[in-house]
Amino acid sequence: MIAANILLVDDDAQFIDVMKKRLTVRNMEVFHAGSGDEAMQKLAIHGEIEVVILDVKMPDRSGMEMLRVIKQQYPLVEVIMLTGHGTMESAIDGMRLGAADYLMKPCSIEVLVEKVREAVDKKRRHEEKIVDAQVREIVSRRL
Repeated sequence: MIAANILLVDDDAQFIDVMKKRLTVRNMEVFHAGSGDEAMQKLAIHGEIEVVILDVKMPDRSGMEMLRVIKQQYPLVEVIMLTGHGTMESAIDGMRLGAADYLMKPCSIEVLVEKVREAVDKKRRHEEKIVDAQVREIVSRRL
């Protein structure tokens, strides 16, 4: 069983290759995108994506802009911001916009995996609550 379905968004191809290998051996399905536009295409195609690991600085769109768009279009998808150029202000802004967490590069793989698992658990709990509410509504209509 897959522990998580992740979309890794970073314009550094070498970083993506290394992280994909490190996360895949930890039983995670890793999709990847090198730009914000490509990330949105992957999210549209792969509805099973649960967590986006998103670089803050990218050439086509900022990570903050991407975070805003992802949370608008895919509100249940959790986003972990990952940056080598972070400030406390950008971390606060990211969290305010709905990021599950904000980590600095380089980040230990153990910390990242733990944050991914927490984000996946949060997403799955939200989905369960939605399903439970839908079931209650259907049952109450039949009574």
